[in-house]
Amino acid sequence: MVTLQHIAYTHPNQDILFQNINLTLNRHHKAALIGNNGAGKSTLLKIIAGDLPPADGSVKISSKPYYVPQLFGQFNHLTVAQALRIETKLAAFKEILDGHVTEENLELLNDDWTLEERCQEAQQYWQLTDLDLTQPMSTLSGGQKTKVFLAGIFIHQPEIVLLDEPSNHLDTAGRALLYKFIQSTSSTLLVVSHDRTLLNLLDLVLELGKRGITVYGGNFEFYQEQKSIQSQALTEDVKSKEKALRKAKEVERKTAERQQKLDARGKKKQEKAGLPKIVMNTLKNSAENSTAELKGVHAEKIGTIAQELTALRQELPDVDRMKFNFDQSALHQGKILVTAQDINYGYSGQLLWTKPLNFRITSGERIALKGLNGSGKTTLIKIVLGQLEPKSGAVYRVVKQAVYIDQDYSLINNHLNIYEQAQQFNRTTLQEHEIKIRLNRFLFTKDDWDKSCSALSGGEKMRLLLCCLTISNQAPDMIILDEPTNNLDIQNTEILTAAINEYQGTLLVVSHDAYFLKQINVERTIDLA
Repeated sequence: MVTLQHIAYTHPNQDILFQNINLTLNRHHKAALIGNNGAGKSTLLKIIAGDLPPADGSVKISSKPYYVPQLFGQFNHLTVAQALRIETKLAAFKEILDGHVTEENLELLNDDWTLEERCQEAQQYWQLTDLDLTQPMSTLSGGQKTKVFLAGIFIHQPEIVLLDEPSNHLDTAGRALLYKFIQSTSSTLLVVSHDRTLLNLLDLVLELGKRGITVYGGNFEFYQEQKSIQSQALTEDVKSKEKALRKAKEVERKTAERQQKLDARGKKKQEKAGLPKIVMNTLKNSAENSTAELKGVHAEKIGTIAQELTALRQELPDVDRMKFNFDQSALHQGKILVTAQDINYGYSGQLLWTKPLNFRITSGERIALKGLNGSGKTTLIKIVLGQLEPKSGAVYRVVKQAVYIDQDYSLINNHLNIYEQAQQFNRTTLQEHEIKIRLNRFLFTKDDWDKSCSALSGGEKMRLLLCCLTISNQAPDMIILDEPTNNLDIQNTEILTAAINEYQGTLLVVSHDAYFLKQINVERTIDLA
């Protein structure tokens, strides 16, 4: 059981990340912790794990949790056994098996006679049988490191497990093993993830936001339904408030016109009556004061409604505030863009694919490029783009303009600021204010325009790149996405999904995220063996 009471965390510069976080997680609960990038999800996991002290509040936990972090660089100097904190026990176990049954070895083993057996079972499940426990962590891929720490769950058998983006570095087969584990485990789980297939396997969604944690008693699809209902209600509130603002401004205009007519009539009557100048001035001042007072009343009312409307709009989901308006590809649907005939590629004399590849890509198609890590997906992308030529076979290309969006968003120039980057795509000489309007649509306000692109997160770079594509004169004939959701939170993944669904050109996607592929309406796959 996990109980958080009034938890707060403050950055070293004294900026408050979150405060007054309260949560109770009961035994066997399987919960998702979601929220926008920067909300503090990973920080909260570290506090629960005991790796970070909170600035305020208390953590009560029934047993020490097992924590799988998002990043593993801090373990590179260790062996696999050291990273899993089993090296000492394993060494003692082997010493005992070799006949060195000392009190020290027995104390170190602590009656854990099935340790080696559990290690073997864990390696078998996570497909790490070729891995030596004495191997340095620095020699492993990201997916292997993730599997090592997931194997640690089988070895340590904890009651509480904390997982931070566990599927990020896993291929399709690795994700399938992870999903199976999540469904079968009896441990209490708290998972930070943007993998929506994984999130739908959990029975509780905890949304971390500015107001603390909001609990939704269902899986991610249930959460989305609830958020959709809230969003629709909020949209209706915005429309109602916009109508009230228009009405208030109309009333102000009509009242001002009526007052002007009354003042003009009054002035004419006074002039006909031949009133002394001092009396005329007094009446004039009185009328002006009355008009100013009336204007003040209306201005205050309009100002209040406008503030309420601004506050409501800020509550709208970011994707609802964006306007993509992609131009369409100039190519007609069905035009053949790429034809590959018996192509293969090799490194150091060894061919990548067991069978030569034959495929065709036509305009308007949505295709997923699938294969295990190391199967040559990036190589094939470079062949499609014309950056590489196959070692055998022939490839025919008529793609005039393609945009390749890799995991690092390399199209963004880190030496430029946000406004300068947007100008790089300004091929139709849009005016400065038009560029800034579009940046605003993609949530880059005037406080951001001078910010260096190097300081942007993955989600921010993705948004900026989408903005740049809307600034371009012509939509590309083809967009190639390489693991586009790997570094994105749910909010930015939804933004990307909405943008891609507006794009009418050809799409080639490398992704292990089955949910994302379904959302963007992928029609077929090219499988690499």
